[in-house]
Parts: sequence; C-alpha cells; structure tokens
Amino acid sequence: MAVVVKYVVERNGVERMTFTTKKEADAYDKMLDIAESLELMLEKVDVPLSEQQVESLALEIAKSKDDFMAVLKGSREPITAKSPAKNKKANNNIASIKESVDK
Repeated sequence: MAVVVKYVVERNGVERMTFTTKKEADAYDKMLDIAESLELMLEKVDVPLSEQQVESLALEIAKSKDDFMAVLKGSREPITAKSPAKNKKANNNIASIKESVDK
C-alpha cells in the first residue's frame, strides 16, 4: 500500500481542486483569492452583468492576471500567446457579455 499526499483547495466548504504539490495548491488558492477580490470590484462597475457573468469574468481575469497586468502597465499585447481555440472561446465570452449589455 502506498501513501499519497494530496493538497486540497477548499472554498466555503466545497472542495475546488486537488493537487500533488503544496506549491500548485497555494498558487490555485491565490488565484481564487484574486478572483474573489475581482468579483467585488466588478459588482461595483456601472455595467449590467449577471452574477454568473461577474464570477466567470473575475475567474478568467485571475487566471490570466500576468497578461492583464502587462496590458494595464501599458504593454500593447499580452505576455503569453494563447492558442487560437482559447482565443475563440474568450471572444465568444466577450461577445455574450456585449450582447447582454446591449439588451
């Protein structure tokens, strides 16, 4: 029988993700902290977004925080190149947010 150490990230009593290293678990937990803070900020903006849109947008921004930080610091393009499939998905999300704002 082998002993396996697992690191579980839990939020509000709900298991979010399991990792094999503490470093990965800490990084994911930090990303969730950032997303939570972003949700609070996004709820205050003067753009009508649903609760689900706010949560999804905050999580996506937190996942790509380095790219967003580069853009906010004045860089013309994000640091990391994303795959075309991921960009298409991101563009679809932006389109649905724009559509719901226009309605």
